[in-house]
Amino acid sequence: MKYADLVIDNRSDQTDSLYTYGFDDHADDLNIKKGSKVYVDFGTGKNKREAYVFDIKDKPERQFKIIRLIDRADEHISLTEEMVRTCIWMKKRYLCRYIDAVRQFVPAGKPLKKGKRPSPFADETGEEQMIENLTEDQSRALSAVRSKDGHEIILLHGVTGSGKTELYMRVIEDCLKEGKSAVMLVPEISLTKQTIDRFIGRFGAERIAVLHSRLSKGERYDEWMRIRNNEADIVIGARSAVFAPVSNAGVFIMDEEHEGTYKSEKTPRYDTVEVAVKRAMDMDAKVILGSATPSAVSYQRSESGLYRRIEMNSRYNEVMLPSVSIVDMRRELKEGNRSAFSRELTQQMTKTLEEGKQVILFLNRRGYSSFVSCRDCGYVISCPECGISMTYHKSVGRCVCHYCGRSVPVPAVCPECGSRYIKFFGTGTEKIDEEVASLFPGHKAARLDMDTMRRKGSLEKILRDFGSGRTRILTGTQVVAKGLDFRNVGLTGIISADVSLNIPDYRSPERTFQLITQAAGRAGRGDERGKVIIQTFAPDNYAVTAAAKHDYKAFYRQEIQFRRMRGYPPFSDFIQIIIASSMEDTALAVANEWERVIRSHLGNDGKNVLPNTSMVSMAKDGYKRSILIKCPKGSRKKYFDILMQLKNSIKGDKRKYSVTVDVNPYSMWRS
Repeated sequence: MKYADLVIDNRSDQTDSLYTYGFDDHADDLNIKKGSKVYVDFGTGKNKREAYVFDIKDKPERQFKIIRLIDRADEHISLTEEMVRTCIWMKKRYLCRYIDAVRQFVPAGKPLKKGKRPSPFADETGEEQMIENLTEDQSRALSAVRSKDGHEIILLHGVTGSGKTELYMRVIEDCLKEGKSAVMLVPEISLTKQTIDRFIGRFGAERIAVLHSRLSKGERYDEWMRIRNNEADIVIGARSAVFAPVSNAGVFIMDEEHEGTYKSEKTPRYDTVEVAVKRAMDMDAKVILGSATPSAVSYQRSESGLYRRIEMNSRYNEVMLPSVSIVDMRRELKEGNRSAFSRELTQQMTKTLEEGKQVILFLNRRGYSSFVSCRDCGYVISCPECGISMTYHKSVGRCVCHYCGRSVPVPAVCPECGSRYIKFFGTGTEKIDEEVASLFPGHKAARLDMDTMRRKGSLEKILRDFGSGRTRILTGTQVVAKGLDFRNVGLTGIISADVSLNIPDYRSPERTFQLITQAAGRAGRGDERGKVIIQTFAPDNYAVTAAAKHDYKAFYRQEIQFRRMRGYPPFSDFIQIIIASSMEDTALAVANEWERVIRSHLGNDGKNVLPNTSMVSMAKDGYKRSILIKCPKGSRKKYFDILMQLKNSIKGDKRKYSVTVDVNPYSMWRS
């Protein structure tokens, strides 16, 4: 008889611990090892529960009156020992439950029915781009990557269009020659198709597996199996692909490493970079973080020596970076232009289209109007559940909450004062698309945002039409700024650089710089220099001026100085504790108790618990209250030990509330 410590598949804080079961290690039908998925009796229920083996021992750590036995093992699904170690690390790092970590590694679906194709991209031929000669920058960067064996973290800082993808593929070729696998991550599902086409053209569809949330559960299950059975040795996907069941990876690559989509906003609230580094260390693999606009945190780590930085400063086509013009929209307004389009942008769009080139318009705000308000009393239509102003969507004729998805009809009269002067304010991509159709009726236009991407296949069609040249003008949100590579784009127009600049978050200058730079990088990727027009009401802001000059280092110097003065990351960590309950009184009482006990345990550091009285009402999750803690550099373990003790010790009916811990949340302003 041997004994196994199991994690039970049960999403409850009360059962978030290891349970000891026995098994006959000589039984022919029980092949149990660390990581095995097994089935056991648990609690009073009659149905067998799924569980995962985290440790095997010859003797139990303590005496039990009765030891329950493992019923059977799953012959198809299991974790590797590295995955088990990563799950344990995630529980400590993100204060999540064991099972929350385990579920990231195992497929949720079942195999596809017989007769269905085994891979969603099995019939793809890909885009063949055989590049024999690298640029001087690419050759130097590739030599630098190859100069050191084993685990290390590389920050690949390359300007937009410098040929980072070709370098990624060369590094992956090296891994495959050594019999190792590779994981290639992109920040958006919308980018996987373009990446997949290029990789299939180079490596063939049979070697590539794809993991992302737009696949059906059956497709994800089958792709997971292909990776686990070593039938595919290149994994491509969005954030969740970092948990691919690879056992001998040579490299984890994260393209556009700065993107906020790499930070999970669902439990467990993991940071993809941290998970990739943890797994790579265990496999003695490299981590390559690529970006034209690295996060200030990553760049500071490269300055301090934690990451090795490799730079690529010129475009692969040797065409100069786009010329950039900043248009002061305050002046446009003074001179009577109330349109979302400055006169310069309209003129340049006309010229670009006449030359046979294409145009991308970027506005990081979807919908038609940003908010709906009463001109008499100032009342703003807000979500009755969230208290957040709703966006007007003309296509459906309703006001929509972008936080919870609730929609309401536009009122005929003001609910507050009864006035009929209900007006629409602000501009979204839907309105820009309408204005484009009016200004340029002879040119096919399209819109790319969350609203137009909902229907399956719509994203691929929009990009295919633009790539073929049928669509001349593409309007979109941040999706169009992330890595799209079209050679005929002559002009990028940034409708309003102020949308991200005015978000009340310490990262807003960084986001603004990144979005402008990335959007600008879509222009001039062919044989001719492109042009970018930035429209803004803050033309002197350092994020805007540095982006216009393509000067990352100038931006970084000012940004890191500001963060050092304020003690913001990377000089600290922010820890957000979110208390949620269906009852407002419970959420308040539990949050107040947590805040009191945390301050007490921290002693003199109690001042680092920041005042935060926000209460957000959510349609699905009830009431939420957040506590924000600034954790000085080097103190994370101390603070986490306190939080773990509290999570296990604070009394009360935990069925009435939940506690979530988020380390360095990417959207603090929303809570």
